[in-house]
Amino acid sequence: MPERRRVAGVPAAGLVVVDKPQGPSSHQVSAWVGEMLGVPIGHAGTLDPMVSGVLVIMIGPAVRLAPVLLKERKEYVCAMRLHGDVPAEMVEEVAKEFTGRIYQRPPRRSAVKRSLRIRKIYELEVLDIDGRLVLFRVVCDAGTYIRSLCHHLGLALGTGAHMQELRRTRSGEFTEENAHSLHDLRDAVVAAEEGDTSALEALILPAAAGIGDLHRVVVRDTAVDALCHGAVLAGVGVLSKTKYKKGEMVAVLTGKGELICLGEALTDADAYEPGQTGLVVAPRTVMMPPGTYPTHWTSRPQQKKG
Repeated sequence: MPERRRVAGVPAAGLVVVDKPQGPSSHQVSAWVGEMLGVPIGHAGTLDPMVSGVLVIMIGPAVRLAPVLLKERKEYVCAMRLHGDVPAEMVEEVAKEFTGRIYQRPPRRSAVKRSLRIRKIYELEVLDIDGRLVLFRVVCDAGTYIRSLCHHLGLALGTGAHMQELRRTRSGEFTEENAHSLHDLRDAVVAAEEGDTSALEALILPAAAGIGDLHRVVVRDTAVDALCHGAVLAGVGVLSKTKYKKGEMVAVLTGKGELICLGEALTDADAYEPGQTGLVVAPRTVMMPPGTYPTHWTSRPQQKKG
């Protein structure tokens, strides 16, 4: 089966925040997006088929942002069904006890190894109680199993409980307000194929939107193309930087805020000033295609023989 050609208006690297519907798996939704756009894709933070909400799709080289995106905090709204009657005041009191560090073991239906793990619950707010149905909002570490959380809440209440419905409302910096339906994306693709790429370009975020709280280095335009070819960044090409330590991952950006690459810091940020000589960052994951910025470097000329 021939590969679909990249749709006009789709950048080399970028992010699409999809409002995943109930039913299909995250892998299936990602595959549909890839087929529509005609590009290789990946997704960050798998949702079970019957869970809806924010799913971040990475386009092209932006799939290398997965380790960063997968670590981001998540927010969910959950409908939990109690197996017995409990006073509303008791539900709210017990919910407060579940903030902080908790122990979890992945559910039996999970695809990962069922080893004990520690996750942190930053917020757990009861939104509404209607008989045995409890609606709550939770902000938690990545990798927290809300199904297990419901089970443990039920045990603490003495009635038992299970997760009835779940929706992810935030993944890192991306919220429901950033998310688009598959129908919206399809409409934008059709418009792009007919010559109007504005709607599609508005749906696709730049790769830089996915760097989260990574440390950052902003470089001169003259250093960009060399980095795109994998050259190590020297201090003379740096305009500004945040504080980081040697060995940490940093995001290297243009003066316009475009993501060039992720790199490994070769020295502490405090060990040099912008404009000084010396190698400071080694590219590890290049996002920007070579030739995006003018070339301002030359390879070393070969010596003549004889």
